[in-house]
Amino acid sequence: MSDIKRIPMALAVALVIQTIGGLVWAGGAAARIATLETRVSEQQLVAERLARLEEQGIATRAAVERIERRLEAG
Repeated sequence: MSDIKRIPMALAVALVIQTIGGLVWAGGAAARIATLETRVSEQQLVAERLARLEEQGIATRAAVERIERRLEAG
């Protein structure tokens, strides 16, 4: 009879250990996801700034070309 009681107890202990392990894994995954979300939001800000700089560069190049044409014509 004592063997019958041990099997469910061992099963219960195994389930508890697996549940704890699953919760620890899920917590680690949540932390990694939060870190990745932070990085992505930072990269979006950098991408926006880069796009603005590219547009400013294009506008500057156009202004320089206009100035050069005026100097060549005058």
